[in-house]
Amino acid sequence: MNRRELLKAALAIPFLPGVMTGGLGTAWAAGSATLFRSRVRPSEPGWPSATTWDELNHAVGGRLLKLQSPFTASKAACDEALKHIRNPFYIGDQPALTQTSGWADAWASRPSAYAVAAESTADVVAAVRFARKHRLRLVVKGGGHSYQGTSNAPDSLLIWSRHMNAVTLHDDFVAQGCTGAAPQPAVSVQAGAMWIDAYDAVTTHGGRYVQGGGCCTVGVAGLIQSGGFGSFSKAFGTAASGLIEAEIVTADGVARIANACTNPELFWGIKGGGGGSLGVVTRLTLRTHTLPEWFGAVFGEIKAASDTAYRALIAKAISFYQSDLFNPHWGEQMRFRGDNVLHLSMVFQGLSQQQAQAIWQPFLDWVKASSDYSFVKPAQVVAMPAQHFWDAEFFRQHLPGAMIPDDRDGAPRNHVLWAGDQGEVAWFIHSFKSAWLPASLLHEDQQAQLVDAIFACTRQWDVEFHFNKGLAGAPSEAITAARDTATNPQVLDAFALAIIAGNGPPAYPDMPGSSPDLANAHKEAASVGKAMDALLKVAPNAGAYVSESDYFQRDWQHAFWGTNYSRLAAVKRQYDPEGLFFVHHGVGSDGWSADGFTRVS
Repeated sequence: MNRRELLKAALAIPFLPGVMTGGLGTAWAAGSATLFRSRVRPSEPGWPSATTWDELNHAVGGRLLKLQSPFTASKAACDEALKHIRNPFYIGDQPALTQTSGWADAWASRPSAYAVAAESTADVVAAVRFARKHRLRLVVKGGGHSYQGTSNAPDSLLIWSRHMNAVTLHDDFVAQGCTGAAPQPAVSVQAGAMWIDAYDAVTTHGGRYVQGGGCCTVGVAGLIQSGGFGSFSKAFGTAASGLIEAEIVTADGVARIANACTNPELFWGIKGGGGGSLGVVTRLTLRTHTLPEWFGAVFGEIKAASDTAYRALIAKAISFYQSDLFNPHWGEQMRFRGDNVLHLSMVFQGLSQQQAQAIWQPFLDWVKASSDYSFVKPAQVVAMPAQHFWDAEFFRQHLPGAMIPDDRDGAPRNHVLWAGDQGEVAWFIHSFKSAWLPASLLHEDQQAQLVDAIFACTRQWDVEFHFNKGLAGAPSEAITAARDTATNPQVLDAFALAIIAGNGPPAYPDMPGSSPDLANAHKEAASVGKAMDALLKVAPNAGAYVSESDYFQRDWQHAFWGTNYSRLAAVKRQYDPEGLFFVHHGVGSDGWSADGFTRVS
């Protein structure tokens, strides 16, 4: 926080002492003697009066919003929403909507009662203290991409950080309090920024690289707190492991600096401990890296003529991955489909197009040599100067259609998303499961078992192998940095994250002409479950990635964080002893009812 912002915070909320401090504060200590047992809903005694809400509105500079779904607000608002419902930038600009429209039998995207459209740390401080004082259900939303529904809750107060989106580059950053630390290139990003904002500043205009997420419209803060993987994580590690420093408002309403030297346990917990559990992150500073000369991709689809041929194709793909792609150059996906098709959507860094083509040629020649296989989509190897990988203007000129722009009048020219991510915009999830697969499965004596499991899996549902979401094969420095995060240590020895999922079209509550097909959802969920069961026969103890996982995940504490959970729980008790911050399957959430309103232990 700079001096101007600190003064602004103090002036905006003079009735709140200790806006920025390293201690717990006397106000917090006095109020935490007795744990509150339940949170208040609008229909219950204790819900703030209109006058009380006006006081909060005054404290946040008139930025308190009373929320209503655009589908019920007015005909004009409804028409506008229907027009742009597949535009993630539009959805992100609506505090009453989320990027996922819901999950069958789990949750629906319903708006909070009120939202603070935060523009400063002072606004966040005011909202946190108000929620704590009045025992309100508190929700935090930046990008709003949560599959688990953690960025919305009816009858709650929402802290909406969309307008806190500044991105600042540093040539020589040193974390506060870390005297003697070597300065390093870095980027500071406010909580409401999306990864396209960070990439545009760091790579397109700055000529460097920051490890972030693959989807351009994901919020920076949420991804970091969940651990975070991008297309090139096999080279640069998790997004969380690149965190140098954060500013976070904890449950006592104090804005704290967290880094390796100040509040180190809180800092560690932010790095992969899950968003919305330990506080409200308002700013993050991430290290940046030297940009490789080339980024590129390999696309294609191969169809097998029979089950026997498909099993052989799976075996060849796994063997080829282990021998030629299991290294820091390669990331992203192979999808093994139930219709006996292998879908390729791989990326690479640090290789020219010619080098990448030479690596793939033996595999492609093997496919072409047999009449058992045909290319549904021709194999393509493309490369470009890495500085243009998120350059919207470059794609408009050279690869139109690969990126989809925000189509609203006056939208920033750099606001684009990958066309391949369009399917997730406003989707309604039927089922979603993930599992980290240990690198031992790539050993020659275990590959046959893995191939059998993949084939059995595809008889039930498609499965995607996200190779960049496992760090086995990464450089030692990337693994060491990731080890010092809260993410499940299984990721260090995983060669891929397997994802099996099913979904339907947008199904927001009150959205005209749309309602979830629950019968189909249940059918798909059953198939997804059987598919994952088949795969887990060769990885029975596999953990899951918190941001891409089953809403109904059993033993979620161990699945998401493994041996790190007990340490995370201690951080939670230290910085949020009353349990102000609650998210589904977040640290400490087992002490509350499923909706987060009633304490159960």
